[in-house]
Amino acid sequence: MSENRSVRCPVCRREHRYVPPSYPCPCGAAVVLSLAPGGTPTRIRRRTWAGSWVAVPCGACGRSDDWPQPEVCCPCGALLVLPVDRTGSAGGPEAVGGPVGGSPTDPPVFTPVTIRTARDAVLAAAQYLRWLGFTDIVMAHTPPASGVDLRGRGVVAHIDPSTTPIDASTVETVWLTGMHGSARAVCFALAGYEQEASTRAEAIGVPLFVLDLTGTPQPVNDAAQALVTTRA
Repeated sequence: MSENRSVRCPVCRREHRYVPPSYPCPCGAAVVLSLAPGGTPTRIRRRTWAGSWVAVPCGACGRSDDWPQPEVCCPCGALLVLPVDRTGSAGGPEAVGGPVGGSPTDPPVFTPVTIRTARDAVLAAAQYLRWLGFTDIVMAHTPPASGVDLRGRGVVAHIDPSTTPIDASTVETVWLTGMHGSARAVCFALAGYEQEASTRAEAIGVPLFVLDLTGTPQPVNDAAQALVTTRA
């Protein structure tokens, strides 16, 4: 399996650590999405579903399947797509499956939901909120103007599965809805956040997460990192 790599944001020059994900091939081997040699991250301003998948063959059996295109959402607001080595690599079957992030002796770990539809994005966010410790998570039956898609005990959440970054007004709307209900407001996005939205969220303490297509939310501001650290 490939080693971790450091990737640099072309906008703010901040460095990020890339851990190559692996996916289970039907043959039993793990297909590892390693970075292409010499490849550099590219900023994308508008995501498309067709462009969110990359075809990589299994290094063990040669079968080619579509896997989630690796991405990084930089705290500066840039959404970066990472170039993948399409020649294929494989690990042993032991590298496949199981919860993400930890060993069997660790505390409960988050198991992601692969995102292929907008509903999958909502389900992934709901599962993540439960993992953070929030209870009674349900779909919100409120007017769209509230900006809330999920509600739970002490939390409201907005989930944007579109290909457009979330703007500042959306962050503020969800925050105000949470304030009125004495609940923490949280945002999840597939396409990241506009710079103004990130700045505003930092000022009012709204946790921002980016969902990749594996269904694993990544914290992109200090409030989100603090929420992951302390849990609900």
